[in-house]
Formats: sequence, C-alpha cells, structure tokens
Amino acid sequence: MIWHTIPFLLQRLFPKRLWHKGKEESKIYLTFDDGPVPGVTDYVLKELAKRSQKATFFVVGDNIRKNPTLAQELISEGHKLGNHTFNHLNGWKTETSAYLENIDLCDKVLEDELGVKTKLFRPPYGLIKSSQASEVSRFHEVVMWNMLSGDYDERLKPELVLRKSIQHSKAGSIAVFHDQLRTKEVLPKILPQYLDHIQDMGWTTSTL
Repeated sequence: MIWHTIPFLLQRLFPKRLWHKGKEESKIYLTFDDGPVPGVTDYVLKELAKRSQKATFFVVGDNIRKNPTLAQELISEGHKLGNHTFNHLNGWKTETSAYLENIDLCDKVLEDELGVKTKLFRPPYGLIKSSQASEVSRFHEVVMWNMLSGDYDERLKPELVLRKSIQHSKAGSIAVFHDQLRTKEVLPKILPQYLDHIQDMGWTTSTL
C-alpha cells in the first residue's frame, strides 16, 4: 500500500522532520530522488526547463560518481541538491554507524565532485531509525514529504499515479518523484501533465 499523502498524526510523531512548507504560499516544492541517472534525470531536466520550474534533487553518491557531468547539469540549471546516502541504504536495515558513514561519503562526493555543501538529507524509502535521525539532525535537515507520487510502483497504472499526485498536491506541498530506471517509462506519462497542473493552478515551484 502507498500513502500518497502522509497522515497528520504520523507527521506529529516526528515534528523535527520537514514534511511540508508554509501552506499559505502558492508554491509546490518538487523533489526527485535516486539520481542522477542517464535517460531519466536528463528527461526531467528538459521538462522542468520547458516551464522554467525548479526542483530539489536528492542524489545518491554512487550515481554522482558514475554520472558527474549529468550531476553538474543539475547545478548549472539552477536546481538544488540534497544527500540521499551513497548507496541508497535502508536505515531500518543498517547499523547506525554504517548508515552515518554512508551519508558522510555522499557529502564528500558532493563536495569533491561538484563543490556542493548541502544541509538537506532525505532517508531512502523514508526509513530511518530515531537514533540515526538524531545524529543526522546535528548537521542536516531531515526532509520527508506530504505527497508521494508512487511513480516507482509498477503495480499502479500511470493514470492513477497522475490523478493521486494531483489530488494530494496542495500549496506548500513537498512532492516526491523519482529519477531512476524504474520510472523511465512512466515519467513521460505523468510528469508533463503534473507540471502543467502546477502552472494551471497558478502555483510556482521552489527549491528547498
């Protein structure tokens, strides 16, 4: 089951994590996880550029190493980068010391390869132990979301993904999509229409 929107009570359980931005703002905070990946991230960049929209990309360190030129394009086109660990680790299945080392490694790659220092961190799968979050919060802001598209779930038809994404996007929402191989075929079926919806609503997009 996918929660396209996060229950308010769950958000209240973890108030130090960022779930959404000011609801009074006419903005959507677009985020993309797991890249940069050739053939997917560059497609996303093209669609954003068509509409002069900006996003925050939570990047995987190993993907930066494999695709440094594509990672640099994210910066040159005015988007913001956040840490998504070096190996896309599941915090619940990883010892805290190893998890923190993996985050540090991603930070190092961001700085060494791209000259970027970021305070933004998103746990892969949204899964992070309280002990891990406590340590991570010393140097990063733990960014969650309140609209999950479900674009990565092959069981969901694209039209449902699009409908749910539109339905649960509100002013101030932090919206999650994924620029990874599993979404390569579905993104062209949902992302242009979703980005057009943002414009039709009179909302702007902003980086975190």
